[in-house]
Formats: sequence, C-alpha cells, structure tokens
Amino acid sequence: MAKQSQFSGGVWSATPTPFTPEWEIDVDAVRRLVDHHLRLGVKGLFLCGTCGEGPWMPERNRRKMVETVAGFAKSKLHIAVQVTDNSAARIIDNMQAARQDGADVAVIAPPFFLLNATAHTLTAMYREAIRACPLPVGIYDRGKFGSVVVPDDALAKIYAEKNVKLIKDSSTDPGRREIALAARKKRPELLLLTGAEFQCVEYLRAGYDGLLLGGGIFNGCLAGQIMTAMAAGKIRQAERLQRRMNRMMFDVYGGKDIKCWLSGLKKLLVEMGIFSTWRNYLNYPLTKGCERAIGRVLEREKDVLFL
Repeated sequence: MAKQSQFSGGVWSATPTPFTPEWEIDVDAVRRLVDHHLRLGVKGLFLCGTCGEGPWMPERNRRKMVETVAGFAKSKLHIAVQVTDNSAARIIDNMQAARQDGADVAVIAPPFFLLNATAHTLTAMYREAIRACPLPVGIYDRGKFGSVVVPDDALAKIYAEKNVKLIKDSSTDPGRREIALAARKKRPELLLLTGAEFQCVEYLRAGYDGLLLGGGIFNGCLAGQIMTAMAAGKIRQAERLQRRMNRMMFDVYGGKDIKCWLSGLKKLLVEMGIFSTWRNYLNYPLTKGCERAIGRVLEREKDVLFL
C-alpha cells in the first residue's frame, strides 16, 4: 500500500502579505485573508514566499505574519513558511523561528545570493538544513527563474531526503517535472504541488497532487473546479476552466507581460474588501488600464470571487 502524505493535496495559496499604510502587518486583513481562503476550500497557505514578499520584508514583519496567520488558521489550514537564506546556518535559524511562530512546514527556495554555487555546494547546503530542520521540509523549485539555479542532478538528491515532504514546482520545465515525479515514485508520501498557475491542467495530467498558486486567494475557486473536473476525467471542461482562469489572471496582473503583478493582485483584494492597501515592496505600478481590467473582473467573475 502506498504511503499517504501527512499533508493534503488540492489547492494551496501562496498568499500575498497585507500591509498597513505604515508598512506594518495588517492584522485585520490577515483575519479576512484566512476567512476568505477557508470559504474557497483552500487546504494550505504558503507564507513569505515570492508572492508574500518574504525576501524583502523585515524579519519582524515576516515573523508577525506567520504568528498572526497561525493564530487565526491553526488546525484549519496547513501553514508553510519560506525559510530561504544564503547559508545552511541562516536557513536553520529561520526554520527554528518558523516552528516557534506556528508553521507546519519549512520551505526552502534557491538562495538569493551564493558564491561557489556548484551542484556539490548547493546539495550540501540543502542537506545540512533539511537534516537539522525541526519541521517537515518543502522544496520550492523556481527552475531558471532566479539568480541561483539548482542543477538537475542536485535537485534529484535533494528530493531524496526523507524529511522532504512537499514540493512546489514553479519551474515550468518538463524535465524538472519528471525529476519530481521520479522522486515521488520512490517515495509515495511526497506531495507534489505545482505553482505554474497558467498550466494547472498539464501538471495534474502528469500526476501532480495539487496546486500551490500565487493567485490562490482569488483564483482558488476556479482552481478547485479544475481539480474536480480532472478527477472526474473531464479534461475538456478542465481546459475551459483553465482558459477562464488565465483570462482572469492576465486582467489582474496587467496583461501578458504581467506589468502590474503584485499591485494588481493587491488592488483586487482591496476592492474585494480583504486588504486595506495595495502597498508592495517591489513597487509594481498600478496602471489605469489595470484598474479598468480589475473592475471588469469584479463584475465578470463575481460568482467565483465572492463565496
């Protein structure tokens, strides 16, 4: 009998972080954020990742975000926290903090800045952190979308570590997808989630267990419908839902060049009454065209936005 993952598949959300005008964590917005995800049927939240602006926030804000979410969502949602840093020692410190703050999973993405980043040194860094982690570990594979790329052979060794329980694959690389599937074949308890939100159907057809989406806070209902259609073998229906979801995301994110990514996402949440500001550390702009597109989304997609 295949081993079961200790975490649920389905739809997870790599949630954005709500800020006050003074750049503090907006506690009231966090409560609304958690409640909204529960209405959507989301299984888990991934905090302080790329969409969550973890690499750019002060440590006190990162920890406040995790503590606040855990206070509202503990036992209701799985809580994963990005702990990425530039050495195993710093990652381990972040893992200890994540456990203290209420996380269920510590997620390692490629480091932000690393010298001598060979396959050997990267594998050694990941292994040291994974083996010292007081929590189950997730691996966030960004493929070539980052300053440090984990080579394929190193990735396979990392996925083989027993304390690695979850993979978020945002690489959009079929070769790296096969590495993840091969690892899961050897370790059936390994949970495979894709972050490729424009390609959900493709990854589910390949055998992934679920979706971990940066737009999960607004596209989670449609993503759940895609998963339901796929489970029923209704591929064409799933593809239609994917096209609808893609249109919605392009409208929110500022078109196919994604020029209003975080600003558009947060502005939508302001208009939905979940966030109070659309402030973002990366200073994405909010164009008039994006605002108009968000207005169209609010009208056109209200059946899947407001549950």
